[in-house]
Amino acid sequence: MISPQDLDPLSGTAPARATVAPLDLDLIRRYAGPAPRYTSYPPATQFHADLAALDLNARLAEDNTLEAGPISLYVHLPFCESLCWYCGCNTVITRRQGSADDYLDLLTRELDLTVARMRPGRSVVQLHLGGGTPTFLTPEQLRRLTRLLRERFVFAKDAEISVEVDPRRLRQEHVAALREMGLNRASLGVQDTDAAVQRAINRLQPHAQNHQAVDWLRAAGVTSINLDLIHGLPLQTTETFARTLDDVLALAPERLSVFSYAHVPWMKPAQRIFEQRAQLPEPEDKLAMFALAHERLTAAGYLDVGLDHFARPDDELAVALHDGTLHRNFQGYTTRAGASLYGFGVSSISQTPNSYRQNHKTLGAWRDALDGGQLPVERGLWLTPEDQRRRELVMDIMCRRRLDFAALDRRLGVAVTERYAAELASLADLEADGIVERDASGIRVTPRGAPLLRVVASRFDPTFQAAARRHAQAV
Repeated sequence: MISPQDLDPLSGTAPARATVAPLDLDLIRRYAGPAPRYTSYPPATQFHADLAALDLNARLAEDNTLEAGPISLYVHLPFCESLCWYCGCNTVITRRQGSADDYLDLLTRELDLTVARMRPGRSVVQLHLGGGTPTFLTPEQLRRLTRLLRERFVFAKDAEISVEVDPRRLRQEHVAALREMGLNRASLGVQDTDAAVQRAINRLQPHAQNHQAVDWLRAAGVTSINLDLIHGLPLQTTETFARTLDDVLALAPERLSVFSYAHVPWMKPAQRIFEQRAQLPEPEDKLAMFALAHERLTAAGYLDVGLDHFARPDDELAVALHDGTLHRNFQGYTTRAGASLYGFGVSSISQTPNSYRQNHKTLGAWRDALDGGQLPVERGLWLTPEDQRRRELVMDIMCRRRLDFAALDRRLGVAVTERYAAELASLADLEADGIVERDASGIRVTPRGAPLLRVVASRFDPTFQAAARRHAQAV
């Protein structure tokens, strides 16, 4: 087992001392402006709707040659019974259970249209059900979804099968149906356990429901549980958030995600409620909550995997960080590198080595495309060779926290220090402030600079400056 004292997550080597460093809040204040989360490079803000230029059939053909590798599947299930006012996800609010049956009918069409363009037999190494609330579906609807997928794809014996869970809507029958699917990883939306905060965000969720969900999943043999928290929510204070951290640590999850609340009322009008009631904490208080979470979780033995992800030292994410095999895609950090991502359902995003594509974001437009026998893609991007090279640089920073010039020269077929001399020169201020270190062999993000990974990566992103206002704060 790896321990925090045995692991330097920044260099992948064993240090002489622990590398958990207290956060430098003054440094974070100086640099934490808007920046992409880099779940892709180029970021999704660069996607366009010129489908003729994207040439979907050609992109799919390129990804399905005889040499094609494994695949990862994502299924977006958008339904929720009620709206959480903070939510920035693509959701459909309804209590009509038949909506899920109609959706599965349409999903069957999309699966068939896509599978017809794929090489048979590619191994599925990862399946993730996201939402919305996947457990809005009844147990029988979940079993139907299992059949739809298992009849069309070949799953690896050790495939990671994960689902997002709303503890308020979970029943033991759901857990049984998900285990039949092969569920081995679950992510529970907790957000905050304080009753006043829950009322302010329209999400009443007694902590007993979180306990019950974890107990059911553990009893069913689910070996990896992640809990999602959000800091910066209405009425949150460092005192209330400390109690939330106490509550969730008592559940002993393998992973925690501590997201920063993204206030985007121009995109999600329900968030205007928080402005009308003047309930949002000040930026300084929000930063203090982030620092508190980092301090408490690392003190409890969790490793800071990156951005807002924390994992036990023996968890796959922590091991992948140590081994240099950590990967990043539209679901965040993952261990399944090298797999093409095929997304299904409203707003889902797919990724192949040289392309991205995103489905229509509204149920009506998605349905209309399927009714017309078309892949329901709204926009996407075909990556140029230069895009692909820069993606390697950005992802090495985001996932390995360093650039190894010699290794990159071999992988990219260019002299990195010459081709990206201007970008490397732009790191001078970050080097002076101790965020990165540089020598002839490469650059390394320091423990002090780890919270600012997005800032470092953005120096290699020529699309960033023009789009800066379209991204959330870097911390």
